[in-house]
Amino acid sequence: MAKEKTVYSCTECGGASPKWQGKCPHCGSWNTLIEGVAEAAAGANRNRFASLAPPSEVAVLADIEAAEVPRTPTGIGELDRVLGGGIVEGGVVLIGGDPGIGKSTLLLQALDGLQRTGVPTLYVTGEESGAQVALRSRRLGLERSQVKVLAEIQLEKIQATIAAQQPAVAVIDSIQTVYSDQLTSAPGSVAQVRECAAHLTRAAKSGGTTIVLVGHVTKEGALAGPRVLEHMVDTVLYFEGDTHSSFRLVRAIKNRFGAVNEIGVFAMTEKGLKGVANPSAIFLSQHSEPVPGSCVLVTLEGTRPMLVEIQALVDSGGPSPRRLSVGLERDRLAMLLAVLHRHAGVACMDQDVFVNAVGGVRISEPAADLAVMLSITSSLRGRALPKGFIAFGEVGLAGEVRPAPRGQERLREAAKLGFSVAIVPKANAPKGKVRELEGLTIHPVERIEEALEAVRGLA
Repeated sequence: MAKEKTVYSCTECGGASPKWQGKCPHCGSWNTLIEGVAEAAAGANRNRFASLAPPSEVAVLADIEAAEVPRTPTGIGELDRVLGGGIVEGGVVLIGGDPGIGKSTLLLQALDGLQRTGVPTLYVTGEESGAQVALRSRRLGLERSQVKVLAEIQLEKIQATIAAQQPAVAVIDSIQTVYSDQLTSAPGSVAQVRECAAHLTRAAKSGGTTIVLVGHVTKEGALAGPRVLEHMVDTVLYFEGDTHSSFRLVRAIKNRFGAVNEIGVFAMTEKGLKGVANPSAIFLSQHSEPVPGSCVLVTLEGTRPMLVEIQALVDSGGPSPRRLSVGLERDRLAMLLAVLHRHAGVACMDQDVFVNAVGGVRISEPAADLAVMLSITSSLRGRALPKGFIAFGEVGLAGEVRPAPRGQERLREAAKLGFSVAIVPKANAPKGKVRELEGLTIHPVERIEEALEAVRGLA
């Protein structure tokens, strides 16, 4: 392959420059020039991405036959749940997470499971040697694993190996270590990551190989590299969890072949990552008796309802009381405290308020509002909520309790796990003031004042 000329294009105006400059010579923007490749033939740069979306004739949407995409299970139930049932032929998956969180371990286990079912696989490692990968496989108990391993970081050699071996699934660990000879920049740069990902995506679409790209993350926890990387792939997974804890979460934030915001729960053991069948047990503390400041929330992660314990601690503060939340949005906590004061008469302006979602889970849905407010009130008054108590519901600025999506599924999950009392939005409850649902007594409320009054009645 002939070495192509390097040019620098502006991300603002699209103008090109033969050399890097701090200021774009066309539009005058600073630090917007990014390295790229100048093609000899007109339109060649567009042809490079032609196979990403094969051309087709214009058709009426109603006349197009919609068929289910065939999937191949990896053998790891929690991973298959996040992927939407398994891997898809020609799909490109991007998975990111903190160093040491378990990305390589999970993917090596998945490849070994696929290989044992007769699916040809390839593991391309750019950060470790083949001997290091073999040592990890022995530690994971993957004796006599037939997974093929390639220690390489040059894109052209990786492409040639994939074309020669024709694996059904290939893992690139990691995309930030891969470089192309067509560019002069270092591996991991914006230009290298974008070019290499584009070439690998084209190889997946044209050859039918499922490619899994492992990505680094920044200090803020976002995937490193250009944002176009996430747009280019079919599925984006985030590996979450505290490295000091044995539990890990894999969350799908983009999936063209399945549901987004789906979550898989794993436990790190001596033999690698194991799926957790009942994740609610992880996020619930085993209190012998109810304690003040604790409220169980029924949250929804993708298609799975989960029970998470919300803990609050309200303590006397100084002139500048602190507001700290772990696993929940801090700005939303400040808003809920204001609503609690204005509409329920519960004042915390001179108190430190700490809120935590047990187990390291991150909750972003507003249905956690009611549980957070009840746990804060419980801690402030020093009164524990009743045993077997759960709550969920969004609270608005006017003090109204709004319904949460798929409320009946949340209630059934709580009843299945033995909870007996629930305070929920009126729209999520069966008709009537108090109804029984599989042993669960449901108290519907419309405002936050009614919720606090119902809790006092239960005490």
